[in-house]
Amino acid sequence: MEGARNDAKPAAMCDEGRPRGVEAGLTVIELLVTGALIATLASIVIPHYTSAQKKMRVTRAVTEIRSLEADIGVYINDHGEPPDTLVQAGISTPLDPWGNPYQYLKIINGGPGANGQSRKDHSMVPVNSDYDLYSMGPDGKSQPAFTSQSSRDDIVRAGDGAYVGPVSDF
Repeated sequence: MEGARNDAKPAAMCDEGRPRGVEAGLTVIELLVTGALIATLASIVIPHYTSAQKKMRVTRAVTEIRSLEADIGVYINDHGEPPDTLVQAGISTPLDPWGNPYQYLKIINGGPGANGQSRKDHSMVPVNSDYDLYSMGPDGKSQPAFTSQSSRDDIVRAGDGAYVGPVSDF
């Protein structure tokens, strides 16, 4: 049997090429490298996700304000002036993307509570002549003046509907 080939593996090795009794698995270094890669990817992805989510909420608020504005426009066509409240126009007060009710204030013809409460731009000039419609934004706080810090994140209708967007961009 001198020329016979010996294909048998040594008794101490298993089929996968490692010593018997040694389990397959990852080393501590491999686990640390994998964890570092996951943490790095998460630190890149999470801020982008948060930013995209914020933009999506602002876009949703703008779209909803435009929709409410259209419903109010129908009421104005039928009655000649804006409603005193959204409910009067047949609109149940919807919630903005942050869970707060949209704010409405009739300005034209002295709507209820309009005295001194209309939204004002950075020069303290009213931004609408007919009615105000806005979301109080993520913080749920607002003041009539756009210069107020609590109003900077509001999503507003201004210029009698020519602009709908964040106060900070107006």
